[in-house]
Amino acid sequence: MPPNPVPLGFVFRSRAKDEKAATAAKASLTDSNQPRDPQAPKGRPTPKRSEAQGQRRSVANTSMTRKEAAKRQRDERRAQMEKQRQALAGGDERYLPVRDKGPVRKFARDFIDSRFNVAEFFLPMAVVILVLSMVRVGALQSIALLLWLVVIVLIVLDSIATGVRLKKRLAERFPDQSRKGAVAYALMRSLQMRRLRLPKPQVKRGERP
Repeated sequence: MPPNPVPLGFVFRSRAKDEKAATAAKASLTDSNQPRDPQAPKGRPTPKRSEAQGQRRSVANTSMTRKEAAKRQRDERRAQMEKQRQALAGGDERYLPVRDKGPVRKFARDFIDSRFNVAEFFLPMAVVILVLSMVRVGALQSIALLLWLVVIVLIVLDSIATGVRLKKRLAERFPDQSRKGAVAYALMRSLQMRRLRLPKPQVKRGERP
């Protein structure tokens, strides 16, 4: 006989509890795998139609309406335009338009802004020539026509010389970068008066870029 025998009641009681737990677990697995009978109770009360509609309205109200989305897009676009305006005035590269970004375009702007260009005086000279042409005096009208020809020839010659020099400088300064469109970009800038240019000039006349 062993010195400390285990009571029989304890052994039978433990086995009974284990068998009941296993049976309950097997039953729960069987119930979860079987499809639910449509006629069987759901285990929760069916919500009323008014309650369901209220829940759908609350979900719809939490999402952004079309008017709010359009307003937010307008505000973002307005903020972006304001940043671009400040960048055009101050030369901040981060918010400049795509056509003005990059070191190549900046050098082209500085090259034009650092010198006098015949084309930038086109508008004032055009006003003078227009006034002379409106005067009903044959001699003044002839002078106005001659001035038109002189101005056009000077602008063409100066633009050709500027384009050749700028193209050479760009090739020396940026040999490994794309320079496409930089010369045309600079010549279009030279047609504008200095105070009206955007981005604003960052160099003085005569200053080497």
